[in-house]
Amino acid sequence: MIELSSFSKSYSSKKDFAVKNVSLTINDGCITGLLGPNGSGKTTVMKAICGFHFPTQGRIKITSKDGLSFYTDENPELCMKYIGYVPEIPLLPKDMRVLDFLSYAAKTHEIPPEKIQEQCNRVIKECSLEKLLTKKIKTLSKGQQQRVSFAQAIIHNPPNLILDEPVSGLDPAQILQMRDLIQNLSKTKAILMSTHLLQEVYSLCSQIYIMNSGKIAAFGTENQIAKAAGTKTLEEAFVKLTAGEGE
Repeated sequence: MIELSSFSKSYSSKKDFAVKNVSLTINDGCITGLLGPNGSGKTTVMKAICGFHFPTQGRIKITSKDGLSFYTDENPELCMKYIGYVPEIPLLPKDMRVLDFLSYAAKTHEIPPEKIQEQCNRVIKECSLEKLLTKKIKTLSKGQQQRVSFAQAIIHNPPNLILDEPVSGLDPAQILQMRDLIQNLSKTKAILMSTHLLQEVYSLCSQIYIMNSGKIAAFGTENQIAKAAGTKTLEEAFVKLTAGEGE
């Protein structure tokens, strides 16, 4: 589980906040959608959760399934242990072969040598990489590279997973494969998924946060958000709230 309490982030000494007073919870066994237009603060929130930068104000608490909790600003090194991150654009070594890269990722996460093959076999199966193991990453399609990116994010079996636009640029068949993968992973992980595609929210997310101008504009299920915004659909609510017409 991940909890943000009154999280604010400023990138300047003038206290011009990119994100202001955001509180949200990402529950175990649940896919949480993070919606918002470009510049709304979604990336700032996700990078802070992953320990790439620290809160200017507020706290971010990570809790593992065994009940161990820590704050990212106090123990940033534990972010690598308890969080997996899949960026929108896969950040992969293009000249490495898939299996070699997975072994390298396992070593990076300090998986014991005797467990590396076991963990590689697990993510190969979960991400359907069996036919790609000897191929260089640069020869893979966008969808295949995204599956490799997922595999590296879960090689250490983290309890929390952060996904930044996970289906961006994929074709319809690849999107369906990615949905199945995310749904399967959500059975054992708390997942935060940033997306601008409402169809992915309808298909995957059980709770939704809408951000606008660095703040939370709405939270709940799609029906709850639509009702609170006085609209018939989540899409209409999103347009209203991000246009500054919502409360």
